[in-house]
Amino acid sequence: MTILFQQQWDEWHTAHEKRRADPHGFLAITSLNWLNESPQRFDDAPGSWSTGPSGVVVSLADGEELVVDGVAVTGTHQFAPLAERADIAVGWGKVVIEIARRGGFDVIRPRDPSSPVLAGYTGTSAYPADEKWVVPGYFTPYESPRPTPVGSVSEGIEHVYESPGTVSFSVGGDELSLIAFNGATPGSLFVLFTDATSGLTTYAANRSLFIAPPGPDGSVTLDFNRATNLPCAYTEFATCPLPPAGNKLPVAIEAGELKPQ
Repeated sequence: MTILFQQQWDEWHTAHEKRRADPHGFLAITSLNWLNESPQRFDDAPGSWSTGPSGVVVSLADGEELVVDGVAVTGTHQFAPLAERADIAVGWGKVVIEIARRGGFDVIRPRDPSSPVLAGYTGTSAYPADEKWVVPGYFTPYESPRPTPVGSVSEGIEHVYESPGTVSFSVGGDELSLIAFNGATPGSLFVLFTDATSGLTTYAANRSLFIAPPGPDGSVTLDFNRATNLPCAYTEFATCPLPPAGNKLPVAIEAGELKPQ
């Protein structure tokens, strides 16, 4: 392994850990609250919350206020309807209230920098970085993107992701393939998967891997050293998707992040 490869991995993992430990990141979540048409109050958020076809509504009592788009609001406030997997953040002192739509339901999740989970977080170990786990592959697009339903760590919730195609590659002589989803940046992809290490040395439910945009010939690179845990590996207040049925690899991917201790 070259010194440069190790240095680049160290820099990547340090940056990833910094994002994970953000004061208002998912480690700071203190509850997951599912909204319906009946107003509800929660111990770790101000106001009474409900939702309906016109969006989420909060009714704040005397002396309560939220900061929405930099403006203090009191009384009753109506939020616009959210698209699936969309979210907004509003302020309540040092706490950020996340308002989100997951699996067809509206939720709120307070994010408190003094969360015990965040305060107790000491980092995530990983397999030693190894260039043998930088694997060449090939992206095969579908004729048209396919809506792909997947399960969730939250019982009764189903997520639907748009899959543009599959990624094929080889590990130890085994020809493998994963259903890919559109990534966060234009042209990029990501895959959710489990493998023979899942539940043993790595998190049982899922791991995620970002893949840079395919080349003109469809070539891609899967750097399994950068396979990461999703929020559900750390908090019960996550709604993470599970891998598609076809993304259960029969081989051991001994690379990337280990399960939290």
